[in-house]
Amino acid sequence: MISFRNFALRRGERLLLSNVDLSLHAGWRVGVIGRNGTGKSSLFAALQGHVEADKGDIDIPARVRIASVAQETPALDDPALDFVLSGDAAVYAAIVKERDAMAREDWEAVADAHHLLEELGGYDATARAGKLLHGLGFTPDTHERAVKEFSGGWRVRLNLARALMTPSDLLLLDEPTNHLDLDAVLWLEQWLLKYPGTLLLISHDREFLDEITTHTLHLHDGKGKLYTGDYTAFERQRAEHLRLQQITHEKVQAERAHLQSFIDRFSASAAKAKQAQSRVKRLAKMANTEAVRVERALRIEFPAPAKLPHALLRVTHADCGYGDHTVLHQIGFILEAGDRVALLGPNGAGKSTLVKSLVGELPLLSGERGGHPDLRIGYFAQHTVESLQEGRTPIDHLADIAPGVATQQLRDFLGKWNFPGDRAFESVDAFSGGERARLALALIAWLKPNVLLLDEPTNHLDLDMREALAEALASFDGAIVLVSHDRHLIGLVCETFWRVADGVAQPFDGDLDAYAVWLRTRDSAAERPKAPVAAAPAAKTVAKAPKVNAHKLAQAEARVAELESKLHTLDMDLADPDRYAGGGTDAAALSKQRDQVAAQLADAEEALLALYG
Repeated sequence: MISFRNFALRRGERLLLSNVDLSLHAGWRVGVIGRNGTGKSSLFAALQGHVEADKGDIDIPARVRIASVAQETPALDDPALDFVLSGDAAVYAAIVKERDAMAREDWEAVADAHHLLEELGGYDATARAGKLLHGLGFTPDTHERAVKEFSGGWRVRLNLARALMTPSDLLLLDEPTNHLDLDAVLWLEQWLLKYPGTLLLISHDREFLDEITTHTLHLHDGKGKLYTGDYTAFERQRAEHLRLQQITHEKVQAERAHLQSFIDRFSASAAKAKQAQSRVKRLAKMANTEAVRVERALRIEFPAPAKLPHALLRVTHADCGYGDHTVLHQIGFILEAGDRVALLGPNGAGKSTLVKSLVGELPLLSGERGGHPDLRIGYFAQHTVESLQEGRTPIDHLADIAPGVATQQLRDFLGKWNFPGDRAFESVDAFSGGERARLALALIAWLKPNVLLLDEPTNHLDLDMREALAEALASFDGAIVLVSHDRHLIGLVCETFWRVADGVAQPFDGDLDAYAVWLRTRDSAAERPKAPVAAAPAAKTVAKAPKVNAHKLAQAEARVAELESKLHTLDMDLADPDRYAGGGTDAAALSKQRDQVAAQLADAEEALLALYG
């Protein structure tokens, strides 16, 4: 059990938390929630001993092992699999001893290492590490790739896998779904549900919290209050708590007014002096109560488009990609007024590539893209937040796209996006990631687009802003194409789903629940079923096939699977725009390697077909 006793926490001059008294029991999965700046990450730092309490203490039993996700990943030469394995330091040390002993042909040392691994229960460690990597989206042929070769988002996943590999009794996860695609989020959800220890989870994804948590710790106004149940249960309980608090306050205030009225009327009367004095004492003893301070619900909106034609955007027979590398083949996509499309699929499969192609930022390699003359696109990319100019204010940014508009009109608009008063004149340098994202969305809204193409718009947003964005998008009259790992947002906004994977984009026949079930079925099946697209025609009766050499068939199938995996990894690498920096020499080499692997795969598939006669 972990106990907070009269705990207070300060960062600099600011008191974040005070008088926190609560206990967390073994096996609980606790969602830690609160607006940005309420002390969630600082609380995690205190649990790990990185910061000291300003007052009181945290009682953590000495035997409790704590695991958390590292903020940085060094540029190591170590293979990804070894990096994850090293999360279990004792087991990894035994594995290294075994490797070294085998290299020296010191068989006695090998036997000792075997014995140690058996004592530690580490014989399945490599398999467990591989499963973690697979679940978080790493293909088998990337497991031996050096850590330093992965981009920033994939290194974050490596850190997460390493934390999950670490033996722990207390697991601290701060926004673990950032940099994950929906496929990986759904896998992580299932893993955490099986975690036997105590979990503390900071997240702005309410669906994720609802699926996982058994309790909710709400940090608000310098206090920490523990609720039983998931996030939805917390919302219900808090609303009832605030209602009762207001009723109690109003009753107390009414009684105070009644007592004060009696005192005022009869304090000068000799006949009533004793009663008046008694009421003075009662009034002094009455507990102070606070009225409920109603938090203004954040509301934003995307104004109605100036013009909204029915047929907005069309892409036909399109190959999408970079340079000589095709990421997506033969895409056909039509966008009409009122369409709400969510793009599903793993990271690196081409969702962002498709969005950039729809925007027109990325020229098609082949095919056609056509838009209505009145087409006006609002585009939020994963790099949009970084494009805001340092040293400039929200008013400055808005004035750039609204020349000649009165300052007061700009202020009024920014106020609707929660940049009130002087906040509109503050430099974005001091803004949080969430505030910057909100400003970027406000700038898009000002332009009154009739199509919104949004690529991970919620990465920096807190729960309140995510809810406001979902409501605003649900009310938007135009068309929407959305890439997000936030199921709550997708569920409220989108009606149509497309899966982008394996070089194609095609409609998914089902909702998000069906998609989650399909992913679990796919991962547990020996042969992965394809995503449901449409009802398949009845199978034709065929003549009985000749008997096939099972051994040769297994070898041929393994060869095809190996080459398909290599090709997928190369496609992911080539879809990374960073590969094209510095003249694109790295991309050219990868493209050549991809062509070679594709040719090998074609030969392997022919050989496999030949075995069937």
